[in-house]
Amino acid sequence: MPELPEVEILKRSLKKKIRFSKIIGIKIFNRNLRYKVPYSINRNLKNHVINNISRISKYIIFHVNFSKKLLIHLGMSGTIYLIKKNNKNNTNANFYHSPNLPQKHNHIEISFSNDIKMIYNDPRRFGYVKLLNKNYLLAKPIVDLGPDPFSYKFNFKYFKNFIYKKKLNIKNLLMNQKFVSGIGNIYANEILYYCKLRPTKIVNQLSKGDILYIILKTRKVLNKAIIFGGSSIRDYKKTDGIPGNFQKTFKVYGKNHTKCPRGQCDGYIKRILISSRSTFYCQKCQI
Repeated sequence: MPELPEVEILKRSLKKKIRFSKIIGIKIFNRNLRYKVPYSINRNLKNHVINNISRISKYIIFHVNFSKKLLIHLGMSGTIYLIKKNNKNNTNANFYHSPNLPQKHNHIEISFSNDIKMIYNDPRRFGYVKLLNKNYLLAKPIVDLGPDPFSYKFNFKYFKNFIYKKKLNIKNLLMNQKFVSGIGNIYANEILYYCKLRPTKIVNQLSKGDILYIILKTRKVLNKAIIFGGSSIRDYKKTDGIPGNFQKTFKVYGKNHTKCPRGQCDGYIKRILISSRSTFYCQKCQI
């Protein structure tokens, strides 16, 4: 599943390619995604202009004429595929790149006035689209999300108050979208490595220094991933067809039984399961 950096890169690419374009047609081939595609999507969006494209957590938001919003969540295997008329170099704009996506998994096609078609393709159909109004910040699922990791709201006071009397482990806390939005399994592993914290550490044991360091390293790791073009896991590529490179900088994720990359540490990376998710950490320097 794409995490915050990959969705942020997708948002920036879409903003560059289709912002200020008019929607001239919408085709729905299959309504049966995680939630049924609303029949009203064509009536509400056709002949309107995309004024902006934003990201909230792992969601892409299309701002249409300031009053209507189209939310897209890619789920486990969703991808956005951009087709330029009379251009053979079409590109998949998101997580699973392929020049020939099986058409049977094309569920929605949106045509724009700049001769670009945007196709939503999703083999597992865990993703979905949703129409929102101008009060979209108060609508589900957005209203239930914690602050963005880059937001000023993600601060020491907020962190300390959230974990008060809680006994969950730090990795599950970072992946809790009600605590902080957008962090998934890959980046939770990497963040905790940089913080020298064991993923199983209980949050009520965190010191003030630990909390401040987690906030700092969360932003640094995610920002570095965005700069590197995201992580190419299972063939993820950017809109230009070039793989993301952040996976080349992984310190622990997928590194089971390898030596810890931290200088002067002679520990080894271990893989365990936390909430059925693969979790990697150095047994020696992450305490």
